[in-house]
Amino acid sequence: MSDINKVIGNPDTTDPDRAGREYELKDWSEDQSREKAAEENLELTDAHWEVIHYLRDYYLENGQAKSGRHLSNALDIQFADRGGRKYLRQLFPHGPVAQGMAIAGLEPPPLTEDDGFGISF
Repeated sequence: MSDINKVIGNPDTTDPDRAGREYELKDWSEDQSREKAAEENLELTDAHWEVIHYLRDYYLENGQAKSGRHLSNALDIQFADRGGRKYLRQLFPHGPVAQGMAIAGLEPPPLTEDDGFGISF
């Protein structure tokens, strides 16, 4: 357990929540994502990997998104120069949030069952 006063007094101290998320993410491998994608008849390209790494980095920095819509909006902004949601839906036909998170080895955020986000896996 970290001393909160040390965290507050030293801005360079690692965020204890981030440290916990780093620990949660440590057992993931790209091979696991390839296997999950193959189960869904997807062959991962560099474009897929960019989204997968964005989703993992987003989780590392922010924790679980508040909702599927919140994460969908973040993805739309991040990939707006390539077509946003339309581009992401081409990469992940079952939804960039639900399918993307599953392939990235992450739990989808709450309220991801909406058809716009894909089916939760």
